[in-house]
Amino acid sequence: MGVEACTRVGIARRTGVAEGGGGDSLPLMGVRDLVYRVYSRQVAREIPIERIPRHVGVILDGNRRWAAEQAGPSSTGHRVGAEKISEFLGWCDEAGVEVVTLWLLSTDNLDRPPSETIPLLRIIENTVEQLSGDGRWKIHPVGSLDLLPETTSQALKRAEDLTSTNEGILVNVAVGYGGRREVVDAVRSLLAEHAAKGTSLDELAAVVDVEHIAEHLYTRGQPDPDLVIRTSGEQRLSGFLLWQSAHSEFYFCEAYWPDFRQVDFLRALRSYAARARRYGN
Repeated sequence: MGVEACTRVGIARRTGVAEGGGGDSLPLMGVRDLVYRVYSRQVAREIPIERIPRHVGVILDGNRRWAAEQAGPSSTGHRVGAEKISEFLGWCDEAGVEVVTLWLLSTDNLDRPPSETIPLLRIIENTVEQLSGDGRWKIHPVGSLDLLPETTSQALKRAEDLTSTNEGILVNVAVGYGGRREVVDAVRSLLAEHAAKGTSLDELAAVVDVEHIAEHLYTRGQPDPDLVIRTSGEQRLSGFLLWQSAHSEFYFCEAYWPDFRQVDFLRALRSYAARARRYGN
């Protein structure tokens, strides 16, 4: 598991106003931007093309804490975090990533007060609508859509239909997602499939294996995530892609999701590229 100096960006850097203010702020920011671009290119050059992960999963964490530090409502953090998604997908596209899974809302999050969940669901609906309108991504909802309000589930299904023929990155939008719930849903689907075929439980128990379960996951047919990134400094998966991440590499970043920069992403890729993946061996 990787932890790197991927620190939270200060207010001055977010707003573009240097500490101390005054007439020196613009030249200072110009130098800072130049140094950032040079350093970003340097990090990018350190990542072998053949070591780019095919599938990157991201736990977009820290939106609420980011908003609290701005003395604003949590919805502000969710909105700013949502605006980061299209930019992030652009970075993935540049790097050559093929599949991205974004965890936007867990099943546990649905237990939060309506005053928070309702604005968040509206933000998610608007976000998937914008992503589908870009024409660059193929959107695939993952999660228990039956737990979501009708407007949200319909927005996700509509985005999937509109982007089904796109040739860009496959973007799994995890909304109402829980890793344990996914495994339960997979088992239920497996049982229902074999019941329809007339297979008895004894017959199924004698032949069922890992691949049978995998074929009924939300991400069936996709490669498992090579790299899982979590922002905000938390170092746990919280059930994200519980089955699929058995052999994933993990990268934990201190920055809150709204502050996550391209150089932070490149550092994660560099860290991944430097590891020797053993797959349990």
